[in-house]
Amino acid sequence: MSEIKYEIIQKIGVLSTSASGWSKELNLISWNDRDPKYDLRDWSADHTKMGKGVTLSKEELAALKELLNTPSL
Repeated sequence: MSEIKYEIIQKIGVLSTSASGWSKELNLISWNDRDPKYDLRDWSADHTKMGKGVTLSKEELAALKELLNTPSL
């Protein structure tokens, strides 16, 4: 399996941090030299290891924000 290349373009925020030091973060990341996308996943303290996550385009992130802001929640 080939190595995944990534560059954290912008650190947006930390949602939570576990006792082990891993943190769930929202970042803007370029994967394999592609255009950056918003990314939500767990990271080790030094950002050398990552957990499974989800990547979102700017439009998908805006749609998620809209959903979370609906009064029915």
